[in-house]
Amino acid sequence: MIDVTAERFEELVGEALDSIPDELGDYMENVAVLVEDGVRHGRLLGLYEGVPLTKRGEWYGTGSLTLPDRITIFRLPICARCRTEDEVVDQVRVTVIHEVAHHFGIGDARLKELGWG
Repeated sequence: MIDVTAERFEELVGEALDSIPDELGDYMENVAVLVEDGVRHGRLLGLYEGVPLTKRGEWYGTGSLTLPDRITIFRLPICARCRTEDEVVDQVRVTVIHEVAHHFGIGDARLKELGWG
């Protein structure tokens, strides 16, 4: 396990988000990306909560308030799987892309086929 500070970890998440091509990033409106510690020995590295773009109908966004979709990246479980900061960088990128893919409606089985599972 490597200990990456919360501040550095947030930078890594930001860098991973910045690596998403603009033509895809433009579709990520109303999405909050958060970093939480999580459970050190937890299996969950990231979590997408929301309505994927592929499931949104005309009803989406109606009413007085539409809460943002939420992507949470968990620092401690990622650090627990890694031995070096380079490994953390790679795992953060994979996790961010994995959760962003869920926002686009791509499921776990397909992500696994694509090598992002």
